[in-house]
Amino acid sequence: MLVDRARIFVRSGKGGHGCMSFRREKFIPKGGPDGGDGGDGGDVVLVGDSSLDTLLTLTHRPHYRAENGKPGMGKQMHGANGDSRVVQVPLGTLVYDEDNHLLADIAEEGQELIVARGGKGGFGNEHFKSSTNQAPRESTPGGEWEDRTLRLELKLLADVGLVGLPNAGKSTFLTAVSAARPKVADYPFTTLHPHLGIAVLDDERRLVVADIPGLIEGAADGAGLGHDFLRHIERTSVLLHLIDLMPVDGSDPVTNAKTIEGELRQYSEVLEGKPILMVGNKIDLIPEDERPALIAAVADALGLTSLPTCSGATHEGVAEVLRLCWSLVGKGTVAGW
Repeated sequence: MLVDRARIFVRSGKGGHGCMSFRREKFIPKGGPDGGDGGDGGDVVLVGDSSLDTLLTLTHRPHYRAENGKPGMGKQMHGANGDSRVVQVPLGTLVYDEDNHLLADIAEEGQELIVARGGKGGFGNEHFKSSTNQAPRESTPGGEWEDRTLRLELKLLADVGLVGLPNAGKSTFLTAVSAARPKVADYPFTTLHPHLGIAVLDDERRLVVADIPGLIEGAADGAGLGHDFLRHIERTSVLLHLIDLMPVDGSDPVTNAKTIEGELRQYSEVLEGKPILMVGNKIDLIPEDERPALIAAVADALGLTSLPTCSGATHEGVAEVLRLCWSLVGKGTVAGW
């Protein structure tokens, strides 16, 4: 399951106390101050990891603490610094503080964000010696830890985002092009969580495809699954709008397609300017002699010169749709398109 929200609690390490000590050795009765400084506390660091695609592990283990710094010791020995705590997060993670301020957008492999900085180590009395203060009896405590509550929100990073009304065949299409196995059934809203799949065109060409739960009219205002999942398609390079050419409820495919277009435009200007490939789906349900007229009518009503078609159930036209997506993503041209 793709978990796209998590709340975690982080605490950095406390700095080690400085040491007050004087050198005492045989024949050296007045060796002077030799108390070392304390070690710094460890940080809590979020790091982007492309191998992750969910926040599930963070919901199961929400507390993360770094190690405290060790105190200083005599003989001018510096206390050991505390180990930092590294927390791996998937790319596309937005990090918010308790006041809902965006701290960072972790979108690159290896990108680091220090969310809780460790306390500085305290000074030992050796630090305070001078020509006028040759026997200081002062040291400082280590700096306090920093603890925070963070809200993490994941926006999928994918090449292709599948959009359409419930039961438009998005999950079936994802199953046809990848090894992902989302739930498929003959009723709406079978997909409640986004799913990712890898579509392989050949040995060198792959597309990351995200199946977004079905949208309904009013989704931009929060209706249905609304804002929870519209935000996921903001990070996709191309939107693949699957249009059910034979809706079981008898609705008009053109009206349904325009409903989705309107919701996308209303939700975000980013989505309005994103490349959208409209594809007629479930072509296998239409008699072959009726297909040309229906496809031409739908394309004309939508202002398209042509309407690619496919069937996720029979895999008809799926390869051609993937080639078109590859061209739109901008990873290179495909012969024949």
